[in-house]
Amino acid sequence: MNLSQLDALAQDIIIRAGERIKQSLHKEMTITEKSSPSDLVTNIDMETEQFFVKEVSEALPEHRLLGEEGFGDTITDWDGYVWIVDPIDGTTNFINQQRNFCITVGIYKDGVGELGYIYQVMTGELISAIRGQGAYQNGVLLPQLKNVEFEDSLLGVNASWVAPNRHIDHHQVAKLIKRVRGTRSYGSAALEISYVVTGRLDAYFSMRLSAWDVAGGMVIANEVGALCGTLGGGEFDLLKKQPFIIANPALFEELVKDYLIS
Repeated sequence: MNLSQLDALAQDIIIRAGERIKQSLHKEMTITEKSSPSDLVTNIDMETEQFFVKEVSEALPEHRLLGEEGFGDTITDWDGYVWIVDPIDGTTNFINQQRNFCITVGIYKDGVGELGYIYQVMTGELISAIRGQGAYQNGVLLPQLKNVEFEDSLLGVNASWVAPNRHIDHHQVAKLIKRVRGTRSYGSAALEISYVVTGRLDAYFSMRLSAWDVAGGMVIANEVGALCGTLGGGEFDLLKKQPFIIANPALFEELVKDYLIS
């Protein structure tokens, strides 16, 4: 199966998974806390991931799958093809608002991101990318990001960044917020990444993200010129939970050197 065929298969599975989620909104939902009251999982998250596991294993038994809810494979290396799946990114939004959540998928081969997807289930917006072939918004090619000035920029950042924390100097973030045009917080890493790659936000950063939050988005970012990494500007390790930043290329270096410092 070539990348175009794999892309068609992935998009089909994602769209069908989204339809299943929309149908579930009319059914009773089971909600469980994971690590905290703000870290939730529903039966729909789990059923959606199980759907991905079934579809991928039947179509491509040689491929492995890493999922947030643990129904896929245990991944300790990136040999071969690995699907990295978050069945519902923004579960609290899904529960409370029934909007502002995404399915996000990255497909990696030998550790290299080959295909990436962010699907806003309730709006039908699908952002997709094949490495080296551009990124698309519902089939329309996305342009390369244009440089933006700090004073004109809109950042995705939540209030925890300006409270004392162990990751960064929150006083510097407060200075940053005063410098930019404005900030927004949407409660879904994948959604905010999708806004950066389409130019609706100019940067987004988060304190603790995992592979399934960012794998698809990083593939898309590469195709539009957005830069990604850890708070120090290093490469994000998909086997760890780490701080993460994605930004317009005109902002990235100054953000990590002058504002997002420990």
